[in-house]
Amino acid sequence: MKPDSKIDLKKYKTIVFDCDGVILDSNVVKTEAYFRTAKNLGASDSQAQQLVDYHVKLGGISRYHKFDWYLREVLKQPVTGDAIQVFLDEFGRELEEGLMHCTIVDGLEELRNATKGANWMILSGGDQQEIRDLFAKRDLAKYFDGGLFGSPDNKDTVLAREKANGRIKQPALFVGDSKYDFEASTGAGLDFVFVSDWTEVHDWQQYCSENNIVNCKNIGSFLD
Repeated sequence: MKPDSKIDLKKYKTIVFDCDGVILDSNVVKTEAYFRTAKNLGASDSQAQQLVDYHVKLGGISRYHKFDWYLREVLKQPVTGDAIQVFLDEFGRELEEGLMHCTIVDGLEELRNATKGANWMILSGGDQQEIRDLFAKRDLAKYFDGGLFGSPDNKDTVLAREKANGRIKQPALFVGDSKYDFEASTGAGLDFVFVSDWTEVHDWQQYCSENNIVNCKNIGSFLD
């Protein structure tokens, strides 16, 4: 935890978690899936790497946006729903097996038991139905009574909607591992903690220092 900063989890009525890099060690799985998807659909190594670099740069942003950008800026092709769907389908195939076998963060059940007064929610940049299917298969959905949410809606949209309909109750905390997680959560009036163990943000220490962000290694640190 950041010096002189201790999160009192018991004060929160809602805790929102990002998925990749927070609940699952899946950031690398997704990064590799972007590269293979591009290659499978005819990209050169250079083109595929451009997609990977853009994905890492925009951690937490929907794949819909990333493939839109890739078609437009790298392949210089018309962006249509059908064209994006081809990439989404291929990406989903590449991703499925990796997500079924990646590591689940330690301490999840213990933390759930320690925060019985809060409802838990997943808010991911990943595909919403994919997340719901995955969490059901891996017996994780039971922890998240506040719901499992993802793209095509972006995090700003979901946070605003779930606050308006009362599912996110204040005070609320967002636990994430990307710059977008911080921006979206603070924009919606949620407190924020950055977890660093599996993040792909290379300058996370500087970023957290400059923005006065409470940070810890993983959610198990909350139990210390």
